[in-house]
Amino acid sequence: MGGMFGGGKPDTSAAEAQLAQQRAETERMRQQSEEEKRDLQEQMAAKRRATQRGGKRMLLSDTRLNPELGLEDEQNKLGA
Repeated sequence: MGGMFGGGKPDTSAAEAQLAQQRAETERMRQQSEEEKRDLQEQMAAKRRATQRGGKRMLLSDTRLNPELGLEDEQNKLGA
């Protein structure tokens, strides 16, 4: 007798599909956000390492032919 008065369940498949799509989009956005955050942290760490461990390369001028030998004229020496 329940079928006579519309006792059946309403069709919610469209709402469920939309909810599943929203969840998938939210998950995709979360993963993208985490990836961007990780990339930014890696860039900051690389910049920090480069600042702390610049090495002698940062001190050498590329205008001279052999920068590791330093200045060769007598007038540019310290204390002269």
